[in-house]
Amino acid sequence: MRDQTAKYLSAVHAAAFRLTRGRVGRRLVNNDMLLLTTKGRKSSRPHTVPLLYLRDIGRLVVIASWGGRSNNPDWYENLIASSGATVELPGGEHRDVTARTATPLERAEWWPRIIGAYDGYRAYQTRTEREIPVVFLA
Repeated sequence: MRDQTAKYLSAVHAAAFRLTRGRVGRRLVNNDMLLLTTKGRKSSRPHTVPLLYLRDIGRLVVIASWGGRSNNPDWYENLIASSGATVELPGGEHRDVTARTATPLERAEWWPRIIGAYDGYRAYQTRTEREIPVVFLA
């Protein structure tokens, strides 16, 4: 999928999610979805993307796959520049979060669970030489 197409579909998904408070767009590929809003590292404008997430005790876990492209997604680069972000969960819940990239050991522990939730991540990892980051939001 082309980057512009992916960005357009992401914007449509986010709009439907917000309009319905998550009744539409809350699930995709049999997993829960959230909206992550970061501050643009260059523009300082807010940028929102829908992401599959997993839950851990007191935190959310998202994966910076960008479909296996050779570069990290913009939202991840924005988080590196400024670890703070906002998430929207179904039902209209908003949370301010701080992001932290998993250590190599944490990633190794989480990766089987991640591909168990959505096997597409396994294919994404084979498409790129970069190690796809796993991100904790708390």
